[in-house]
This record gives sequence, structure tokens and C-alpha cells, in this order.
Amino acid sequence: MKRFIVYALLIFCSLLFAAPLFWAVTTALKSQSELYLFPPKWIPSDWKFINFVNAWTIQPFNLFLKNTLIVTLLSTIGQLISCTLVSYGFARFEFKGRNLLFLVVLATMMVPWEVTMIPQYMEFNYLGWINTLKPLIVPSWFGSAYFIFLLRQFILTIPRELDEAATIDGASKFGILVRIIAPLMGPALILVGVFQIMSCWNDYLGPLIFLNDQTKYTLTLGLSQFKGMFGVDMQSIMAITCLISIPPLAVFFFAQRYIVGGIAGTGIKG
Repeated sequence: MKRFIVYALLIFCSLLFAAPLFWAVTTALKSQSELYLFPPKWIPSDWKFINFVNAWTIQPFNLFLKNTLIVTLLSTIGQLISCTLVSYGFARFEFKGRNLLFLVVLATMMVPWEVTMIPQYMEFNYLGWINTLKPLIVPSWFGSAYFIFLLRQFILTIPRELDEAATIDGASKFGILVRIIAPLMGPALILVGVFQIMSCWNDYLGPLIFLNDQTKYTLTLGLSQFKGMFGVDMQSIMAITCLISIPPLAVFFFAQRYIVGGIAGTGIKG
């Protein structure tokens, strides 16, 4: 009986969370006459798959997709490289003030991005990077405090005996990281990569602030183009929303096993 109740609650919650997605898909497939019916009609009588094609071609979404992929790929690579190096230093190197410096890094998580938004804009404007993709990419190459914390916690679970054995064999510190530590960090690195991909793919405020030219827009900014002065193209918004949701859902679906392993591994040792 207890198991039945648990399963029933899980199914109910699943349906509750899936309902908005189902409504978005059916709205994207509706005709204009069925869009604002009351009471609302969940299942369209005539499935308009052409709405997806029309929505994608109204705006240059191929260009928006290209910009988004560039930002996402380069930002994710930057986070993985920089955070791995910094977390390895905090986990394995002994130096004066290490713990204090690590606390300072963690303290930066308490500063909202909205607080640093204006100083960052002034800095990027001075460098001449406004209306380019650089403000969305370059900061990722300097690491994230949250990701550094996750990777450091994971490295602390790796026995130091492996480092000592590699040192005896003549491996350098960087060689130990590349040949021993990094391969063992697979689940944690996948976790960081998935989080960064989700963040870049769904980012709206950053591109809105730093980009002015439509040729530099990302998918999230392109989606906002359907909001006109005298109305909202609801069908196109729902169609594009469904299309741009597919890649993050696919990434999460295929990486969920590694995400669970990465989260579990980062909490074993403090």
C-alpha cells in the first residue's frame, strides 16, 4: 500500500510538471482560430506542423543557433579547463593562506550577478567588446566559484597515494593532473559541463545587455523578437520554445547517470 501511494504521488507530480510542456507543444500545433478558445482546447483538431517551419524561418534562427553553439561550446571548454586547474591547486597544493583564499573564492558566490553587471559592462565597453560574443565567452575562462568547489570536493576523494606513486615514476604535477586526476574526474566534469551548457543555452540577460546587432543574437534573444508592439505571436513563441528546449533535454537525458554520480562524489569528503 505504501509503495502504491508513493508511485501514485510520483505519477501525479510527473503529470503536473509535464502539463506546461504538453500545453506548449499543443499550442504550437494549433491553428489561429483555436488559439484563444474558451474553455481552452488541449488537443488541436488540425495539427499544424508547418507552424514550426514558419516560426524558424520568420527570424534568422539558423544564425541565432550558430551564435548560441559558439558561446555554449567555448564557454563550457573554458569552465572545464580553468575550474579543473584551480580546483586541483586547492585540493593538492599546500601553500600559505590556501584556506583563506578558498574562502574568498567561495564568498564570490554571495555576490549577485546584478551587482557586477554594470562594472562588467563598463569594462567590456572600454575593451571594445560590446556587441561581440566575447563578453559571453571570456569570463568563463576564469572559472566559477561553484564549479571550483564541486571539483575540489571530488578531487579530495581521490587517494593521494596515486599522486605519490606517479611522482615516484617521475610524473610532474601537471602530468599527474592530466594522466591520473582528470580521467578519474569524469563524472564531476560531466556534471560541470551539463550545468554550464544549461546556463549558456538559457541565458537571456547577458546577451540582452552586451549584444545590439541582430546578427550576434542568441536563441533566447531571437525568441523575444516575437513579442511585437501590438501583440504576441503565441504560436511562434511556443514552436521556437519547444525546438530550442530539445538540446538541453537531450543533454540531460543522456548525462543524467553521470550527473547523479558527480553530485554523489562531490559530497563524500570535505
